[in-house]
Amino acid sequence: MSRVRPLTDTEIRILGALLEKEQTTPNAYPLTVNALLSACNQKTNREPVTDLSEGEVWEALDDLREHVLVWRSEGARAERWQHRLDRRWRLTSSRKAVMTLLLLRGPQTAGELRTRSERMHSFDDVDEVEATLRDLATAPDPHSHEDDDHPGVLVAELPQQPGQREARWAHAVGVGEAGTGYEEGYEEEAPEETAPPRQDRSTPASPVSSAAPAATGADPELAQRVEALERLVESLRQDLADLRRALGA
Repeated sequence: MSRVRPLTDTEIRILGALLEKEQTTPNAYPLTVNALLSACNQKTNREPVTDLSEGEVWEALDDLREHVLVWRSEGARAERWQHRLDRRWRLTSSRKAVMTLLLLRGPQTAGELRTRSERMHSFDDVDEVEATLRDLATAPDPHSHEDDDHPGVLVAELPQQPGQREARWAHAVGVGEAGTGYEEGYEEEAPEETAPPRQDRSTPASPVSSAAPAATGADPELAQRVEALERLVESLRQDLADLRRALGA
């Protein structure tokens, strides 16, 4: 089971485009919304070709930002956007190249992935691609604390069809995509950092009431959210302590 929130087709295209441009045109990354829109609707190296509107991209960016999968930075003239997947998905250079291609071009064989990844990562042979795919397809060990931050299954091998010589692989982070085994659900994980609220929210968030601790006992879902926030605060406190030690060193 994946720990990744199931992504919509638009979100998948946005993340794939951000990953690709980071690796192939790093001088232009992070991307403005206009550049991201062009990258999403690019006619080459995309399967399928899309015709997203600016409004659709903005809406998907807001959702991805709430789950800390993308982040906005202020540029000299315009806002720019970047993905936050390196840590969330444990992306090494080889894993990033494979995930980028699967997000942008759909199911592919290991041989196709090796050929198409040359601008992002140089694989020595197809065996190295297959090893990366199996690594991405490995589920976390539920009994190991070392796997607490494991992203879960990110890719899946598709059933081989009659006449096919090579197995095809697909990403496993979408909604209801046949054959990849992730439509059964996922395990929600606490985000590594808290995302700011959406810009279009007109009503300010209510302050936390002093009665909240008492309410959690009557609301299991609220209790789980409070517990997740407590873990997040502790994680951020540890990260801050590590940063202070590093600066002191």
